[in-house]
Amino acid sequence: MHFDLIDLRLYLHILDTGNITAGAARSHLSLAAASARIRVMEASLGIECLERGRRGVTPTAAGKALARHARLLLQQAEHLQQDLAEYAKGIKGQVRLLCNTTALSEYLPELLADFLREHPNLDIDLQELPSLRITQSLRQGTADLGIISDAVDTHGLQTLPFRDDPLVLILPLDHPLAAGTVSFIDSLQHDFVGLTANSALAVYLEEQALHSGFRLQTRIRAEGFDGVMRMVARGAGLGIVPQAALDRWPSERRFKAQPLREEWACRQLLLCARSFDHLPGYARALFDALALPLRKNP
Repeated sequence: MHFDLIDLRLYLHILDTGNITAGAARSHLSLAAASARIRVMEASLGIECLERGRRGVTPTAAGKALARHARLLLQQAEHLQQDLAEYAKGIKGQVRLLCNTTALSEYLPELLADFLREHPNLDIDLQELPSLRITQSLRQGTADLGIISDAVDTHGLQTLPFRDDPLVLILPLDHPLAAGTVSFIDSLQHDFVGLTANSALAVYLEEQALHSGFRLQTRIRAEGFDGVMRMVARGAGLGIVPQAALDRWPSERRFKAQPLREEWACRQLLLCARSFDHLPGYARALFDALALPLRKNP
């Protein structure tokens, strides 16, 4: 067999994204180089690992088996590098942290910046994903730590409370619904300002609307919570943002805000991993930094 860890990482990136072009970009390779690597790997193994279609690629039965072994090999290689890095100055380690939209925008920037300043030999691979995808990645061993909503199943994972994360409905002051209390289902009859379609919170809200038998009527999408609130204040539609983002907004608001009472909206963020006790050295250091505020404020 003639392939290396770069090939295995590329192969998993292709499976995660569903197409070779996006997998190549995530691996920082050209499309031509990525395609050549996959062809050589398949030729070396004597099997086809990917079924190629108009909408992307899917793994064959053999490809699924390869993915399981590739994840284990890459995880072991990363743990080996991190453990040995503790004995050698100047060698960098990397921790993969997955989180939802609120954690990424509201709670982590300053915390992670302080941590990186104190740990010059550590890099963090930070990615935003829906909570369900995060738990799947943790179970598969493709991430060290995750920050998720407590609305998803955490079977097989260890968790700690991280932050409260209630969601709030915001409305223009002159909106027809602004005069009274509004439920999420009531709000679905009106236009929304949403986050970008691939953001974890946007996916989550779309799912909740579908569970209620409706679709979100999104007129425009903003890059972040500030953009959503500014557009709602100017009358573009309704919005849903976390309370933490609302708390940062200037005291003079030009929109109405009210908590969503649905159980799924009264969320708590959880810090999670397959096992806190078996994290590799650098991942353990990041876990300690993330969990420190929890210990100070039990």
